[in-house]
Amino acid sequence: MAIPNCPKCNSEYVYEDGTLFICPECGYEFSEDSLQEQEEKLIVKDANGNILQDGDSVVVIKDLKVKGSSSGIKVGTKIKNIRLVESSDGHNIDCKVPGVGAIRLKQEFVKKA
Repeated sequence: MAIPNCPKCNSEYVYEDGTLFICPECGYEFSEDSLQEQEEKLIVKDANGNILQDGDSVVVIKDLKVKGSSSGIKVGTKIKNIRLVESSDGHNIDCKVPGVGAIRLKQEFVKKA
């Protein structure tokens, strides 16, 4: 296997030390297993195609009805500190909506703030 670039700073000067790869520029140490885990990570994109990450803030782009509630989530509602989860039904964003509470949203109804 060829020695990969550093996943943190993209340096090409990474060297191998036993089972670890070490970047002399930023000091980051990683293994081949950790590289494979990063590649298998869940990728969630918003309505505009931007990649979302845990902790991002998003804005709702469509009025959403909430089951069991007379009120819904209005367009423009800002949601902070989202968490991405694996879901078979497409509800990949776990969050707390102000005035509604904990809920899961589909990625096509939000955009990155």
